Amino acid sequence: MQNRPIIAVIDGLGGGIGCQLCTRIRQAFGQRVEILALGTNSTATEKMIKAGADRGASGENAIRVSIRSAQVVLGPIGVVLPNSLMGEITPRMAQSIMRARSKKIFLPVGQTHFALAGVSPVPLSKLIEEAVSLLAAELHDSLAKNIEKQ
Repeated sequence: MQNRPIIAVIDGLGGGIGCQLCTRIRQAFGQRVEILALGTNSTATEKMIKAGADRGASGENAIRVSIRSAQVVLGPIGVVLPNSLMGEITPRMAQSIMRARSKKIFLPVGQTHFALAGVSPVPLSKLIEEAVSLLAAELHDSLAKNIEKQ
């Protein structure tokens, strides 16, 4: 299917959150979207590809270049905080993600070096469901246009 919306899923470390996002996005949208796995390392990227991403890339430059093609970006909030994910997020990565024109949907998962005030602890599965609901709302018009073209 051509002209599918590109959804970038960004993660690092072991890729667990990105993996769950890719699985759930694929379940929700099937082949109507292209999932682009962007990992800070090859382990995270590989795990996201195995979970349903169409293609993937790893590392700072790959993220900085590939993020430009995404209509929507999803990942843990740490991907926009320099030096988070145990130092895997470089300042240039975080800046590139935030400067991308795409809609961004971040999961508010804390790490040892920062806390999120006003955010109650929620199971990761519920955060992922909410993220996919936000994605569905964002993609509604794009997916409807693709159906009309067929």
